[in-house]
Amino acid sequence: MSLGYFAYPMPVNEPVLNYGPGSPEKATLKKTLAELKKKEADIPMYIGGRAVRTGNRIAITPPHEKDHVLGYFHEGDAKHVQQAIDAALKARASWAETSWESRAAIFLKAADLIATKYRSYMNGTTMLGQSKNAYQAEIDAACEIIDFLRFNVHFLSEIYKQQPISSPGMHNRMEWRPLEGFVLAITPFNFTAIGGNLPTAPAMCGNTVVWKPAHTQIYSAQMFMRILQEAGLPDGVINLIYVDGPTLGDVCFSHRDFAGVHFTGSTGVFNTMWATIGANIAQYRTYPRIVGETGGKDFVLVHRSADPDVVATALARGAFEFQGQKCSAASRAYLPSNIAEIVKRKLVDQVEQMKMGSVEDFSNFINAVIDERSYDKIKKYIDRARKDRKAKILVGGNCDKRKGYFVEPTVIETTDPQYVTMCEEIFGPVLTIYTYDANNFEKALNLVDNTSPYALTGSIIARDRDAIELATSRLRNAAGNFYINDKPTGAVVGQQPFGGARASGTNDKAGSMLNLYRWLSARTIKETYNPPTSFRYPFLSEE
Repeated sequence: MSLGYFAYPMPVNEPVLNYGPGSPEKATLKKTLAELKKKEADIPMYIGGRAVRTGNRIAITPPHEKDHVLGYFHEGDAKHVQQAIDAALKARASWAETSWESRAAIFLKAADLIATKYRSYMNGTTMLGQSKNAYQAEIDAACEIIDFLRFNVHFLSEIYKQQPISSPGMHNRMEWRPLEGFVLAITPFNFTAIGGNLPTAPAMCGNTVVWKPAHTQIYSAQMFMRILQEAGLPDGVINLIYVDGPTLGDVCFSHRDFAGVHFTGSTGVFNTMWATIGANIAQYRTYPRIVGETGGKDFVLVHRSADPDVVATALARGAFEFQGQKCSAASRAYLPSNIAEIVKRKLVDQVEQMKMGSVEDFSNFINAVIDERSYDKIKKYIDRARKDRKAKILVGGNCDKRKGYFVEPTVIETTDPQYVTMCEEIFGPVLTIYTYDANNFEKALNLVDNTSPYALTGSIIARDRDAIELATSRLRNAAGNFYINDKPTGAVVGQQPFGGARASGTNDKAGSMLNLYRWLSARTIKETYNPPTSFRYPFLSEE
């Protein structure tokens, strides 16, 4: 029983360490990387608080060093999915009854553990398992996941404070219940922070969760799970399993107690999930919550008044940080004819300075793409552009998978605004640019808005305020996160809640109250102090 109202003030964003020469964080991280590489991890699933090993061991190798084995994870099957559901349902009642201050303390402690004791391990497992450089890992696996945990505690405390008014003689209150059943969290490879947020946001609200990460993110996912356990997360609240997608869907989406899914991944997979849930709707105890952030074909629209140096840097960083493997990565750019040539020269110059290689060499800006399947897909687009009369490769284009899955940062120029690489999501280090008539900004606005089915992120770069205002208005539905004079990546928790619409998802804005509302079910309670004892109202009496 709570004996007080507990305050969780708005936190500040976790400071980003820079890993500069001679810095203590750089020395610690390099030591951790060496330590992680020395031993082969044996990674179990975590079901009901137990470490579950199946004997079906799958090797984990760094994308940039595919011959080195970091360890093995134990792959599960349908019975392990069912066990995870059973464990979640078993833990549900006691977790829902756990006081808010006790729930909050677990996640705040986890944030502090990551900020201190385990910072280099969260970063190190992300760097080696997902081929992220030190800075990209720091802003993801340390800072963003810490921010998700701390800010969500604050946001949820603010939601709990929201109560209805009461008239004389009665008291009204709002109870913010968890959902009735279990929540399924399906997380991608590209952001460790997403892997942490998708299961913990519903759990923080009192739900119990079945969590399936992408196989290519398991190395960092299990590290986070161990931290949650050390922070005091009760058994069965979050159950971490490693199974294939169809097996997961067959069991979870046919279960009576399926209450919701928190998803980040491809649009195609999300569409299939939605259709399956719809087909099974009659058998669920309650209507499931379907929350998803999916694909993107993110744009940079440049106005004739833009500074070419700003444009080139926004494109270089926006398109090629983490090898373009961000849902928000700049993938298509529209350059005005008056500055197109100088922007292209400056962009090519920056890209040619980017070093590519292992994450252990901190001078490398570019590392490997996540796996062979991704490598082959990206290479097909580049090979097609190399042969197509409508396209020209300005820089990059070389691919090599002998030691790791390396794709050079590649800039394609096209004469066709509907060219395939201007329209389709590639999810790799490929940027396509199209030059439009600088005197026809209106046409460029129409192209941006209508070329892609996605609407995740985008940016306008201009010094002309009228152009900025026009683009902001006309592209209102083209991006859920819109940037002015910046790259279209780098959303910060508490500053730019993240999510898009159209084919990019349900726009439930991770890192905000909007997302947390989806994992709550409100109950209104009215208590009358002096109830009536007769049916009669005053109007029934005549003079």
